[in-house]
Amino acid sequence: MSALFDGAPLTAMQSSQPLQTSISPQELALEIKAFISGVDQAQGRKLSMRDHARCAVRLLRTVPACRGAALEHLRGVYDEYVLTFLQDLEGESNGGIGSGGTLGLEDVIQEIHGVLSEFIRLNPKAWAPLVSTWAVELLGQLSSKHAGRRGAPHSSSLNELLQLWMSCSATRSLMESYSQCLAAMLAWCPDACVDALLDTSVQHSPHFDWVVAHIGSSFPGTIISRVLACGLKDFCAHGYQGSAASLEIPSQQGSLALTSMEKTCRIPKIGSVVGILGHLASRHSDSIKKELLRMFQESLSPAQPSAGAVVRDNSPQLRRATVPFLLQLAALSPTLLGAVSAELVEFLRPPVLLQLQDQFQALQREELDNMVGLTVHLISHSPAGGPRVLRFLVDSATPASVIMSGPVAAPQEGVREACDRLLQLLLLHLHKLVYNRPDGEDVYPVSSSSSFSSPPRIIPFLEELRGHVGELCAETLRLERKRHLWLHQLLCLLSVYGGPSVATEALCRLLTLARSPEELALASQLHAPLSTCLPGLLPAVVVRCVAQIHTQSLGSKDLGQLLNNLASVIHGSEDEAKGAGGAAAQSSMAAQVGAAISSHLHDFCPLLLNGNPAVSQAAARLLSCSQLSRAASPAQLLVISRAAVAHFFLALRRRSEVSAGKDAGGEEVSYSIRLLSRLAAFSPLTQKAVLQQLVEGALHRGNADLFGDQRENPDGDLFSQSLTPDLGASLLDINCKFGTTVNFSGSVWSVFHAGVIGRGLKTPHSLPQCDPDQITQNVQILLAVAVHCCGSSGGGTGNGAGTGGTRYQFPEEPAPISAEAAKVIAMALVENVCPDVANGELVWPPEEHARTTVERDIHIRRCFEQNPVIFHLLRVVAAGRPALCYCSVVLRGLLATLLAHWESSREPMTLDSPWHLQASCLLVSCMGEGQLLPPVLSNMHEIIPHLTPFEVRLLLLAVWEYMRGNSPMPQKFSFSADKGLFYRDFSRDGDLSRYLAPLYSVLHKNIDQLGHLCWRFQLS
Repeated sequence: MSALFDGAPLTAMQSSQPLQTSISPQELALEIKAFISGVDQAQGRKLSMRDHARCAVRLLRTVPACRGAALEHLRGVYDEYVLTFLQDLEGESNGGIGSGGTLGLEDVIQEIHGVLSEFIRLNPKAWAPLVSTWAVELLGQLSSKHAGRRGAPHSSSLNELLQLWMSCSATRSLMESYSQCLAAMLAWCPDACVDALLDTSVQHSPHFDWVVAHIGSSFPGTIISRVLACGLKDFCAHGYQGSAASLEIPSQQGSLALTSMEKTCRIPKIGSVVGILGHLASRHSDSIKKELLRMFQESLSPAQPSAGAVVRDNSPQLRRATVPFLLQLAALSPTLLGAVSAELVEFLRPPVLLQLQDQFQALQREELDNMVGLTVHLISHSPAGGPRVLRFLVDSATPASVIMSGPVAAPQEGVREACDRLLQLLLLHLHKLVYNRPDGEDVYPVSSSSSFSSPPRIIPFLEELRGHVGELCAETLRLERKRHLWLHQLLCLLSVYGGPSVATEALCRLLTLARSPEELALASQLHAPLSTCLPGLLPAVVVRCVAQIHTQSLGSKDLGQLLNNLASVIHGSEDEAKGAGGAAAQSSMAAQVGAAISSHLHDFCPLLLNGNPAVSQAAARLLSCSQLSRAASPAQLLVISRAAVAHFFLALRRRSEVSAGKDAGGEEVSYSIRLLSRLAAFSPLTQKAVLQQLVEGALHRGNADLFGDQRENPDGDLFSQSLTPDLGASLLDINCKFGTTVNFSGSVWSVFHAGVIGRGLKTPHSLPQCDPDQITQNVQILLAVAVHCCGSSGGGTGNGAGTGGTRYQFPEEPAPISAEAAKVIAMALVENVCPDVANGELVWPPEEHARTTVERDIHIRRCFEQNPVIFHLLRVVAAGRPALCYCSVVLRGLLATLLAHWESSREPMTLDSPWHLQASCLLVSCMGEGQLLPPVLSNMHEIIPHLTPFEVRLLLLAVWEYMRGNSPMPQKFSFSADKGLFYRDFSRDGDLSRYLAPLYSVLHKNIDQLGHLCWRFQLS
């Protein structure tokens, strides 16, 4: 039995035993013989297990030399009790009744527990190490031996396993004894108790995990600190010898589990350390985190621990091995890595980094490279704190703008270079993880079958960065030296890893946040590598942009910038194509973006009317350089046309409202002109819609002032109330009285309100007019747009306008005006100028018939007075022969009012009625240009300013008679294939001399003034 002694002094054992004076040496010898042989020496029968156990307990109490043998025998008692306990549970689970075999050993277990507790209490230094080792080894053996029984839960069910073993009296008593020993040994020798726990955990894991969980929950602070301390000593003794082979980097194709097994075989306790801390992490993660960080801090400085702290071995060898030990722990346990990675960054201040640099300078190159590789691997697999780690690395590796001189400059530069190298290695490692997929796995599975067969590998670092794409894009666009290159490469890897959703978000963010061409170039640089593995990416980006517009998730500034950037992408390819041909990648991106936007123009067109001028201008720029989709429905085309025309007038108004000397607004007008040109050249439907809405918009009361509106009080009563005195009568009330009656033209119900009876005529008021030069330029722009849209071969690829400024570049020789387009303008003018369509046929009636359409004719004259732009639009219609024929009712109404005016005029000369004189000249000239009048009659506008009102009336009557005799019918025009225009042969109209008698009479009367013009009125 001497072999079972543990070497403790015999006097210490004897001092702890109670005095046994009642047992004689002879009786003690019989007890020893009975214990050894298992036979009762007095009766000669075999001892039962219960009696044999009691004999061992008596020897344990009385003979210190027998303690090893007695404890060894008691192992079998505990094993038998546990076996019977589990059999009883299995019998109950089968619906039977337990055997109750544990009842005979229950008092023995209690007696053993009482004896051991008394020994530990009386002499802890002698008994606590022995009992703790015996108890924990026995717990490990029992857990492993009975783990496979049907009544025992699986080792992964830790709570059920703990509940089972703690309900067993034998294992519960062992747990209590070990806890008592641990509590007694904390003050003077905790390592021995924890070493036993670690050794047993290595041997019997995972069946022993429930013991670790219970002990750790009972003594969390002690277990965590001592387990780490013991693990560090074992790592230093077995694994870390200051060589490169002491650190192992998990291979990319292997797993952490394989590395854990290899490491556990060479360093036995490190696996138990990982397992114990892993069990405690669920409830004591903060304590584990604090202890790990404390170990890291103490490893950098040889300072002694504070007062009251547990004294720890702080030798230089342990301090040098601490960081590699922590790296190995993190590599073997993702839980520990996630717990400490984020908070560790907060401790890496410049002084700490300098200390780390000093500590690692003594390492060999191969060992240092191995440690850096392991660090890179841990960062890429860190489940938490990825953004904080990335920011720390980027901030530390970014070159300083100003390098300070002095003793701090050299180490600081060394730290920066180390972080630079670490960041580059991290990017390289992530690149391998993203692109080098095992077993032929694609970078991004396109088909559903490949995605089910080989799911993409999870990269925790990139997985956490998926929620910070916006921040990465914002930091990348700062263009800070090396910083934006690193982040741009990381953004590319993240986009490939995350698939279309992340790549779409990244490109959309870059297109939204880029403020300069250099920043916008980052988007095309990101698209170049992504286009090879993510097909259909740019259409998805455009769809995401449209979704942001619909949800109004972007502010006005960001929305305008997004639209401008999209336009720059499309427009950039056109400029490069005109020059050197452009880069293939950017050209491909521009073509794809243009094609995607062309199918969503109806989603962008509402932005043309946005209240923010910057957004409206950006939308006009984008739509002006985008091609229309042939797949667009007529409803979508009409919506786009309506929005484009409304934006045109809005841009003109913004341009007119700017102060003198500024060139603002001209660029927006240029974009609008280009957009209208593209729409008009796209299809007859869009051409008709654009021209019709241009006419309606130019005559609308809200836009008429841009073209020299002369109407009185266009805003109605609200305007009159602010500028006219109160006359005590309401014109609104008077108009309401007549508003309920039917309006018959020429009847007694034709009432004209020129004022209030007894109060005189109402005072005419007009709106403040724009600058005459501005009005002239607005009219020129409108006519140029109308002419260009009417061109039968109008180009929709950029001939509409320049790129900026107030110079609007149109073709020097515009294409001939299409007759159909001119007809659209003519019909729009008739609809907006003529109040009704009665008597609106093309045939001209006798001059006396004008008496029946007085009210309508006066309304037409007022429209011409208030909207001078109508004359200019008629000139456009006249150029598209024979479209002026369809304006017959408007021309007839204006001519009738002019005849009435010149007949009633008592002025000596026509110059005294300037508007009527100008209207008469323009009317005759326009009819001549549209070939409604022969040249001999259309030239009369040259002599009208030199005549009297009566003579003008005679000439206009001759025009009326000619129109009555030769009605303006489109059938009288024939098409010339050589020139592509319609012409009228006036020789088919018969003798014209009967219409020229008044003209010749007037010429003869004024031969002194008009003699030099007589040749203009000779018949050929």
